[in-house]
Amino acid sequence: MSSPGLTPWETARWAARAGVPLPPGRHDAVAAVVLHIHRVVAILRELDFGDTPPASVYHAEEETHRAAV
Repeated sequence: MSSPGLTPWETARWAARAGVPLPPGRHDAVAAVVLHIHRVVAILRELDFGDTPPASVYHAEEETHRAAV
């Protein structure tokens, strides 16, 4: 993602639009969290899962534990 993130004012506007009004003292903190989430999602979108099967085919009860304690 190439956008620099939302400004605190934009964050407050979007939160209010979603029905979650933010107190003025929280705008900066929420904007920082939004920017962090956007950066993490951008990194996750770059991952190549290749031939990784979907989670729906995983069966935990079939897993064999071979760890030595």
